[in-house]
Amino acid sequence: MPGGLVALLDDVSIIARTAAASVDDIAAAAGRAGSKTAGVVIDDAAVTPSYVTGLSPARELPIIWNITKGSLKNKLLILLPGALLLSEFLPAAIVFILMLGGCYLSYEGAEKVVEKLGGAKHGKTVGDEIEDPVAFEKQRIAGAIRTDLILSAEIMAITLNEVAAEDLITRAGVLAIVGLAVTVAVYGVVGLIVKMDDIGLHFAKKDSAFAQSFGRGLVAFMPKLLVALSFIGTIAMLWVGGGIILHGLAELGVAGPEHWIEGIQHGVSEIAGRAGGILGWLTFAGLSALTGLILGAVIVFVLHNVLRLGHDETEGAEAH
Repeated sequence: MPGGLVALLDDVSIIARTAAASVDDIAAAAGRAGSKTAGVVIDDAAVTPSYVTGLSPARELPIIWNITKGSLKNKLLILLPGALLLSEFLPAAIVFILMLGGCYLSYEGAEKVVEKLGGAKHGKTVGDEIEDPVAFEKQRIAGAIRTDLILSAEIMAITLNEVAAEDLITRAGVLAIVGLAVTVAVYGVVGLIVKMDDIGLHFAKKDSAFAQSFGRGLVAFMPKLLVALSFIGTIAMLWVGGGIILHGLAELGVAGPEHWIEGIQHGVSEIAGRAGGILGWLTFAGLSALTGLILGAVIVFVLHNVLRLGHDETEGAEAH
């Protein structure tokens, strides 16, 4: 009897060590995969505040919370099972899904650049009077969740690509951890950003001269921060989109463009000395963004000038 108990405890100990090792493997793989998604995460965090711009401050956090719930459903109920099925039965499709997402990000970024340079605007804004705030809010939330689905798909695909060689349990654990961590981080930061002006107003009403000065400075700084986030989001779209396309082409056997850019990166790193690492990375990121911009501009031209998608909506709005 004691011998059987000892054997049982020994088996439990082995299972516990195996489980601990699996948890360590999942955590390590999640860390590696999470770092690869940084560009898309920056893009997501930079884009999301625009969905509450122009709406009642009292509705900002509820809207962010609804978008957060939609994002979790996107990642855990739709994308995670789909990604696991793909990795099990059609892993070769992952690179094409990544490249499709890269094309979309390049298109989105290039469209923003074209609009900034005076091109025709596509899509609705908050410029007009809102007749039905409830319906408009639902429309905003639905649009944000759709955008999140695309960005989340890119995050999950990048993550899956990093852990493709792992077993099914590890892949599932990594996808779940990265999905939860990214969602909490992005929408936590977004919630803080959209309420910073309210925090500034709170400090501005304090008795302390320092608190008042800090509050007024915070309120004045927020519009500049939102403009900066819009710029950073556009750059991130182009950088990530172009980088995904370059890497995808290399995996499909067209490695020339990526190798050429890597050669320039190494050359800059060697010339720059101590600052070589960061300047080399900036060079690669900049050339990836330029690739995304060129590709995205071509897609914008084809969609809006050849296929004429979006023109009926825009022209109708202008006539109205």
